[in-house]
Amino acid sequence: MRRRRERNRQRESIDEINVTPLLDLTFLLLIAFMITMPLMEYGTQVSPPEMNSAELPDNNFKSVSLTDKGTILVDNEPVTTADLIEKLKSLKKSNPKLQLLLRADGKCAYKDVIALMAKIRNGGFTDVTLVTQGESSK
Repeated sequence: MRRRRERNRQRESIDEINVTPLLDLTFLLLIAFMITMPLMEYGTQVSPPEMNSAELPDNNFKSVSLTDKGTILVDNEPVTTADLIEKLKSLKKSNPKLQLLLRADGKCAYKDVIALMAKIRNGGFTDVTLVTQGESSK
């Protein structure tokens, strides 16, 4: 009889697992990560790549430029944003292997450059080379 009672008590204690400490630990870790993740995002040091890329192609390319005033130029000829896509489509149709170089003034907003890249993509060019000044040009 006594052994049965001891076995029953052992089984009862195994059946009752207290999960409160596990939940406390889970919430503590969740709060710690919620606090530290924004700090890690803003504390990340980013070093931009050096501008020692390959030379620009000598032939079979056209350039699209964005001035600091927002003017778009295709081979130094001003183009409106409405005419840009049609002009690029005709260039791509006449020469499918044509490379496109994108030059943007350093004062241009990043969103303007991205918007111009989207228009270039709509014009049929999926591979665009961004042109920057080399280190020796500084």
